[in-house]
Amino acid sequence: MKIYKVTDPEFKEYGRVVEGVCTDQILKVLKEQTPIPEGTVYVPDFEPISSLEEAKAAQNALFGGVPAQFGYCNGHNTKLNCLEYHRCSEFNLGTEDFILLLARQPEIEDGFLDTAKVKAFRVPAGVLVEVYATTLHYAPCHADAEKGFQVLVVLSKGTNTDRPQTDSDCDELTYLTAANKWLLAHEESSEAKGGARVGLKGKNLDLMCD
Repeated sequence: MKIYKVTDPEFKEYGRVVEGVCTDQILKVLKEQTPIPEGTVYVPDFEPISSLEEAKAAQNALFGGVPAQFGYCNGHNTKLNCLEYHRCSEFNLGTEDFILLLARQPEIEDGFLDTAKVKAFRVPAGVLVEVYATTLHYAPCHADAEKGFQVLVVLSKGTNTDRPQTDSDCDELTYLTAANKWLLAHEESSEAKGGARVGLKGKNLDLMCD
């Protein structure tokens, strides 16, 4: 599987590199105060980061003052497993290089996305990227198995918290697994086995062998 760089023109359909936002203290807390498990861990809002003046300034720069949450996703991972999207952009920043597996929401056809459409992008350490709301994404993959990944995840406040109750018949809601989180699972994933709707067809991509 070809791994593009976020500075390659191919990334423009999926997101952009963000410049001019200071993140030195955010990176320091992310590196020193968040764990790197063998699997993956996700924390929607991490107070030692979100309370930083730097985070408050970043919220204004990235979300125009709309409340945002500063969490993280850390660990080790090489597989696709699922893809998700939100009604807002997501911003990512890593202490080490990491890889994002991405597709586009318009590529979903008849409720499924073919994993052959997924592209891989390497994000350099310390580079802040925006992943657009129409971009399907999920847990990062490590670029170095010995280092794993520590990745900042900035989203609109309340995203990835408890799923809201609704009596709507909208088919898209069958993908809704948490607040502002629409998830397409691969049948091999633990998420699908736990009840998430299968929305990925094709191979469950693995950077170790693909």
